[in-house]
Amino acid sequence: MGFVARLITIFGLVLLAHAGYSAHEHTVLYTSSSAALPQDIVIEALVSLVIVSTGLVLGAEKLKPVSWSEWAREVQSEGDARNPYLRLEERYSFWDVRAKRKEFADWMRGNVDAPVKS
Repeated sequence: MGFVARLITIFGLVLLAHAGYSAHEHTVLYTSSSAALPQDIVIEALVSLVIVSTGLVLGAEKLKPVSWSEWAREVQSEGDARNPYLRLEERYSFWDVRAKRKEFADWMRGNVDAPVKS
């Protein structure tokens, strides 16, 4: 989270705390059940919520892709550093799907001389 985003979030939280304190003081001082909260307290609370939300959104991490194909493309382009399945792919006798597809395609085309990997 950047410094500006944290500053915006803290400012919004201070405003929200002030609105809550003002609402509490208003209810303590005016015990009449018909007395509603003043508009300035309601507006301050709503504005502070918008400010806090803005600060949190600005400071959030980059969103991850929704579809698996985009995620897999990113992982492959970055190399083995971020691949969570790297241990599985490197283990002994792991079945290489891409190589098997290529072997099958060569076999279907009638290319019998294609190298057979096991």
